[in-house]
Parts: sequence; structure tokens; C-alpha cells
Amino acid sequence: MKRVADWQMRQTSPYPAWDWVNGVYYTGMMALAKTSGDTTYSATLYRIGEALAWQTGPHRTMADDYCIAQTYVQLGMIDPFRALADSIASAPHTESLEWKNNIQQREWAWCDALFMGPPALAYLATATHDRHYLDLADSLWWKTTNYLYDPKDSLYYRDSRFFVQREANGQPVFWSRGNGWVLAGLVRVLENMPENYPDKARFVRLYHEMAYKIAGLQQPDGTWRSSLLDPASYPAEETSGTALYCYALAWGMNHRLLPARAFRPVVSKAWRALEAAVQPDGRLGYVQRIGEKPGQTNANSTEAYGTGAFLLAGSEVYKMPYL
Repeated sequence: MKRVADWQMRQTSPYPAWDWVNGVYYTGMMALAKTSGDTTYSATLYRIGEALAWQTGPHRTMADDYCIAQTYVQLGMIDPFRALADSIASAPHTESLEWKNNIQQREWAWCDALFMGPPALAYLATATHDRHYLDLADSLWWKTTNYLYDPKDSLYYRDSRFFVQREANGQPVFWSRGNGWVLAGLVRVLENMPENYPDKARFVRLYHEMAYKIAGLQQPDGTWRSSLLDPASYPAEETSGTALYCYALAWGMNHRLLPARAFRPVVSKAWRALEAAVQPDGRLGYVQRIGEKPGQTNANSTEAYGTGAFLLAGSEVYKMPYL
């Protein structure tokens, strides 16, 4: 984990520090800081936050632009994001989630948003002891789920444009990293949800549905292909989705929500595949580049969010009694 994180820290990001690409990376680096006890990582994150005056991105109510707040809150810097969260809570949230009129600026209208936005509000609820923020995450989570989740396949469409699209084999287009965002976001919300929270059982049911579905789609090499239901169309391994699944499934075992007998082999194969995708210098390969649908990868393709997902996965695998 440290080798991968250190390689990423040496790179010059082409994206602004507040951008979601880096925001996801910071979630993983925060997990590494907690797991390793190495203050280098938390100190680096603190310097980044200070340089940004603890502000989120310029599109204030777009989930991508406040993904970084997950890290701010865990570093104890609460007030700037709390003011933004209050403004999000005051919005009506009555628009359709159909992908038009820049709806993504105002609502969680794409499945990736369920990693970017809800955990930020859930961590804020934990830090402030104010359930109001968790209630907001709860309400908006189910608005998105009711629109994008297909209960027949136990998977999420990326956004409304994909409802009628099909893969080469005729199957619906269910993007691996997109569903990875959902499952990883789901466990980060659950991590901040009290046992007596009224809607917790509903979240756990959704988690179980997705976890069993995803486990059944793992490929023999331990990874998931970019297209979950048409792996032959994108035959190369894909590590960003794989890392998000590894993280979410390991978390479920560590929190006794999944049976180890069924899921330990899945997580073990996934983690070994992720380790194998790390190059000697620490670069994580086979990360599908920024996109919104399945696509190709190769040994050299990487992005900072892939590193973040890898570090999240490692932080949970490290807690398991054995692989």
C-alpha cells in the first residue's frame, strides 16, 4: 500500500487538488494513514486542505466537487463543508433525474455520485453528532436508487442514457467501476450509520443484494471486467472497479455482514490480482481511464482514483484475520 501511495505522491496531477479524481485518492490515503499510523500521509492531506482553505470545488452542489469533504471532515475541518451541506439540505430536490439540463449539478443523477456525495454527508453526521446530515444522505440515496437501480439484475445503470443501451452480447450496459462506486459508497455510509438508525436494515438489504451479485461476476483471474455482463467485449482486467469491490466486500466480512466462507475466496483472489497489477515502481496498472461506460485498459493505464480505491481495499484486507 505504501509503495503505491508513495508512487502516486511523486506524480504531478493534471487535475485541480479539489477535483474528484484527487478526492477519491485522498480517501485512500486517509485510510492508509489510519491503518499504518504513518503521519506522513495525514500531514500531506492536511497541507492540501490548508492550501485549498478547506473549500470544495467550484460547482458547489455537484457531488464530484465535494467528494474531497470526506477527507476534510476526517481531519477535523468541519465548518466550511457544514455550511455547504446546509445549503444542499435546503434545496427542494424535486427534479427528475433524467440526464438533461445539467441535472448532475444539482442532484445525484449518476451512479458515481453515490460514492462522492453520501459518504461526505455521513462522515459529517458522525463528526457533528447531527443526524440531520445522515437523514439527507438517506433521502437522496434512495431517490437515486429508485431511479437507477435495476432490482432484477441487482446493479445500477450509470445514468438514464443507459436504460436502453445494450452490449454486443445483448445484455444491459452495467459498468464495473460505476457499480463499484455504489458499493464502496454504500459501505462508507453504513460505517457512519448507528445501529438503531431507522433505515439501516434497508441499506443492509441493498448491500447484500449487490454483494452476492458482484461476487458471482468475478472472473477466474480475480478481477472484474469493465462490462459486468459482457466481459468478452473488454477482455483485459480492470483494477479500479476490482479495488472498489475488494474494499466493499472485505469491509462486509470485517463487519460481519457477509459470511467469510463464501466471500473470503472472492476477496483473496481480488487482492492478489490487485497486487499483481502493481508495477515495481508502485504504479497501479489496468485502471480504466476517466469515462462513463465500459472501456479498455492496459498494464500502463492508471489514474489517481485507482490508487485511492487500491488503498481503501488494502485498508480492509489488512484487518482480515487471514486471506
